[in-house]
Amino acid sequence: MDYRAAKDFIIDKLKRELSADLTYHGLHHTLDVFDITKELCNIEAVTAREAVLLKTAALFHDSGFTINNKDHELLGCQIAQKELPKFGYSDEEIEQICGMIMATKIPQNPQNHLEAILCDADLDYLGRDDFYSIGATLYEELKAYKVLQNEEAWNRLQVSFLEKHTFFTPTSIERRAQKKALYLDELRNLVASYEKK
Repeated sequence: MDYRAAKDFIIDKLKRELSADLTYHGLHHTLDVFDITKELCNIEAVTAREAVLLKTAALFHDSGFTINNKDHELLGCQIAQKELPKFGYSDEEIEQICGMIMATKIPQNPQNHLEAILCDADLDYLGRDDFYSIGATLYEELKAYKVLQNEEAWNRLQVSFLEKHTFFTPTSIERRAQKKALYLDELRNLVASYEKK
């Protein structure tokens, strides 16, 4: 596997082909997920080979947005299936990578440890200090794609999303779950204030 060449290829593709409307799902998100994936690989004690597959999956996980914002996970798998053989990845390795990418589809449904790591890296911000600032970029993106009209709808969506979401790895549960619960309480209080108006 020529992982470095695959990394250079996909970062260049994302830089060139992602829409400016993707204020959340831009290259910065992919690189954030990539960095968290690397952290989790170290803490969750995966093998060197598994770490390469995970980092590759992190880099490709939202590449489908270069084609369409609908079914982007499936499209990302198709890009991985088309491009990764050129970098020496085997069919089995690509299948594992696609499993990880598909596990990030909401609602997340990881079937193994590697898939759980990528799922947690993808939504790591839910339990971080930058939760509100990153959330604001997702709100702008959803407005641009006419998914949401206003802040009230967004905050209701966030409550519903956080109630259903769970972290999967021991590391993310320990590092992020408590703060995520705090944000959920804050947002529930905010949504409750709408009822009183």
